Amino acid sequence: QVQLVESGGGLVQAGGSLRLSCAASGSIFRINVMGWYRQAPGMQRELVATITKGDTTNYADSVKGRFTISRDNAKNAIYLQMNSLKPEDTAVYYCNALDRFAPGVAYWGQGTQVTVSS
Repeated sequence: QVQLVESGGGLVQAGGSLRLSCAASGSIFRINVMGWYRQAPGMQRELVATITKGDTTNYADSVKGRFTISRDNAKNAIYLQMNSLKPEDTAVYYCNALDRFAPGVAYWGQGTQVTVSS
């Protein structure tokens, strides 16, 4: 069992910043790659950023240069620093983790709302 809990969402004006956190608990040893996804109303859930156990990162083109994903293994947590926020960044942001023993198994948090006003 792996549980993920996101926090840090909120309302911010365009150009502002937010820092999202994801705390993992349970069978932490099973976690492989972790990442952030987001979903706006009426749209598909999309990948935002991922980070491997070896600190290799990947970003969606829409956030590259503005968002930074990081992790703290001692705290079993990952973060998403979001700068220069745009209204199109408005979405529910979800934390995700893949099981290193079962590639088809994924864990999800409950999501945290990010709203960026014009």
